[in-house]
Amino acid sequence: MLPKVVDARYAGDYRVWLRFRDGLSGELDLADQLWGEMFEPLKDKAQFAQVRADDDLDTIVWPNGADLSPEWLYDQLKASREKVKATE
Repeated sequence: MLPKVVDARYAGDYRVWLRFRDGLSGELDLADQLWGEMFEPLKDKAQFAQVRADDDLDTIVWPNGADLSPEWLYDQLKASREKVKATE
């Protein structure tokens, strides 16, 4: 089953809180991903804050057409959660 973002919220700075269909949830800092023609405008935090989950694409999107792969988001979130568990 492919990952599907079912909820997304702006979490401050360049962070988003995500929840996937399988229940995995948490925050990701996307500051390092804001390069290139589509993502450069999102360095404006007012633009970045307009992030939302898109039911058709199963991922997060912004009004300027930028989006990120749900598979990549899932892998990043899962890896960050595993790092936290390893330090507990």
